[in-house]
Amino acid sequence: MSNLHTPKIIRELQRLYPDTRCFLRYRTPFQLLCAVILSAQCTDERVNKVAPGLFKAFPTPERLARAGQKDVERIIQSTGFYHNKAKNLLGAARTLLSLYGGKMPRTIDAMVKIPGVGRKTANVVLGEIYGISEGITVDTHVTRLSNRLGWTRHQDAVKIERDLMKIVPRPEWLYFSHRLIQHGRKVCDARKPLCGACTLAKWCPSAR
Repeated sequence: MSNLHTPKIIRELQRLYPDTRCFLRYRTPFQLLCAVILSAQCTDERVNKVAPGLFKAFPTPERLARAGQKDVERIIQSTGFYHNKAKNLLGAARTLLSLYGGKMPRTIDAMVKIPGVGRKTANVVLGEIYGISEGITVDTHVTRLSNRLGWTRHQDAVKIERDLMKIVPRPEWLYFSHRLIQHGRKVCDARKPLCGACTLAKWCPSAR
């Protein structure tokens, strides 16, 4: 599935959001990994408020790997699903140490061996830290806009990513999701999309 105006839409997104980047705040690759794990079904704004406390208490994989789950849960509780997230954070730290010597791996195949890491998390970390584009990050904003723009009919993230990789030029993969996310937050809201103010509307099947 595609949209005949896809090249125009991509160029317009580039014009609208030229300096796009990851919205999560971090200082090290390990902190970014933790932040992305925390962001599951949680806003980046909330993660950016909670994560500094986690990073202060457990700044390295070594420190986090020795932590108790209850200690981690107390810090991250407000991000939701904190039992599972704490388990994944601990598992991620221990796996980084046992499999990769505490260093962040550089491939999706290696990344997804880390607890709590799927293709979305792997794409974010690899793109942000290493500039590696092995795929396209698919979150709720990307899912919504990709369907509205006629790029996919799927709700499954892996299938959406596969559809997008066929139509988005590879050099754009690193930034494409960030641009869609910004547009989703500013204009193409889930409940009340501002189609009248959207410069993509003339190419968007949903706006018509």
